[in-house]
This record gives sequence, structure tokens and C-alpha cells, in this order.
Amino acid sequence: QVQLVESGGGLVQAGGSLRLSCVASGPISYINTMGWYRQAPGKQRELVASITAGGRTKYAKSANGRSTISRHNAEKTIWLEMNSLLPEDTAVYYCNADICSGIFASTCEERWGQGTQVTVSS
Repeated sequence: QVQLVESGGGLVQAGGSLRLSCVASGPISYINTMGWYRQAPGKQRELVASITAGGRTKYAKSANGRSTISRHNAEKTIWLEMNSLLPEDTAVYYCNADICSGIFASTCEERWGQGTQVTVSS
């Protein structure tokens, strides 16, 4: 019953900014890498940014320079801050996490949230 719940999506004008959050809950022993993905209508889901448990980050070229991913391990929360938003940023944004449970957190499984809609108007 591990859950990832995203929030913070909405309608934003081009050039604006947005902050998305994702909170993990349930029988969690440890969370490895977490990330944000997005999927626009008719397109494949793509990585926006990821962050390891130690704070090492990666960004897609389309997001690099305009986005910041961060996390708070104790709160099991991850954020994605985006600025200078463009209409092409419009998509459903999904939280992803490699979540471990069981003895010594030895069993891990990739989990997905339900997604939050981000719409950028021109």
C-alpha cells in the first residue's frame, strides 16, 4: 500500500513558475532515487529530473536551467520547481520512486503517483 501523491499542478501563464510536490507514504523502509516525469497528449512519458537519496541530480535538456528538483528524506517528500514555463511544458507530471521495504530494506520496487496536470497558456 505504498502511495505517491502529487500536488501543485494547475494553469499557469507562459513565463510563470510552478512548484510541484510529491509525498510518499506506506510501509517504506528506504527510498532510493526519486524523479519527475511528464507525459503530454500523444507523446511518450519522459524524464524531467531525478534525484538520488544522497542528493545527486539529473535534468532533461528541456528542463535544465529552468528547473530544480529537491527532496527531504525524513519527510519522504520531493519537489520540482519550474520557472520560465512554456506551452510545451504542458503535460501530466508524475512522481516516481524506487521504494524499498522488508528486512534491511532489501526488497525494492518502482512506484508511480497518479499524476498532476500542468497547463501552460500562451
